[in-house]
Amino acid sequence: MASDNLIDGRAIADQIHEETRRHVEALKAHGTPPGLVFVRVGEDPASRVYVGMKEKACDRLGIQSQTRILPEDTTEKDLLKLIGELNADPTLHGILVQAPLPPQINEANIFAAVSANKDVDGFHPLNVGKLLLGDPNGFVPCTPAGVHELIIRSGVHTSGAEVVILGRGNIVGKPMAAILCQKSEHANATVTLCHSRSTDIGEHCRRADILIAAMGVPEFVKANMVKPGAVVIDVGVNRIPDPEAKNGSRLVGDVDFADVQPIAGRITPNPGGVGPMTIAMLLRNTVRAAARANGLNLETPES
Repeated sequence: MASDNLIDGRAIADQIHEETRRHVEALKAHGTPPGLVFVRVGEDPASRVYVGMKEKACDRLGIQSQTRILPEDTTEKDLLKLIGELNADPTLHGILVQAPLPPQINEANIFAAVSANKDVDGFHPLNVGKLLLGDPNGFVPCTPAGVHELIIRSGVHTSGAEVVILGRGNIVGKPMAAILCQKSEHANATVTLCHSRSTDIGEHCRRADILIAAMGVPEFVKANMVKPGAVVIDVGVNRIPDPEAKNGSRLVGDVDFADVQPIAGRITPNPGGVGPMTIAMLLRNTVRAAARANGLNLETPES
């Protein structure tokens, strides 16, 4: 597989981790080690894996982390009580409630209960509003923030570019559109947000200078949907059957990588593209939260 047009998410994430590590050391020198707590309800296998990966990343960077695990039948009231306790703990600067939550719990209520100052996931309504208003003092959701960093650090120009985003979810699609349409450096794009009710999605895609796929449909984007030379960012994580795989299935993105790579100008692999960036941005947000909580003005890169 040729690699000259790959956007290496792992390498860029390592750059950001090194920047974050320096800020962690500076915070510790001020007597303020950053603290991050993960809250997991139940034993969803994917959630266990994701939280475990985040815990290991915290260890590598020197961020103090802890995980609170609640039983599957936890009530929304009990979870809200725990969040209130975590909000009041001055040693914890970031709170991440791992989704999905059991059906008896309303995720929107939980995300809104996390202090906006500790909302390192960027899901609190106040932080969502700040993003839409172009206020840099909020926290941006980690995956779209990571995509933005991939674009910036790969030297991709966004000003005046046609950007097409596939998927209108609250975690990626909507915040991604809000980031790239701002009147600011590394933005100023013309953004089209496509979704399940959009007509002729292929026609929209073929117009894109930058195509971001975040719709959750395995290998949806084919070569005939991509303008030659376009930048293609694959956010999708989908499990499909594969009798030759060890567990009978494998993970693929929303882009048919083998089909699209030969005509793309730049493209993210999957895995190794967007995934590592999500954790990198989470830890960067945590360091920012710790600095703000203690009135420190560390020079942390902003997207």
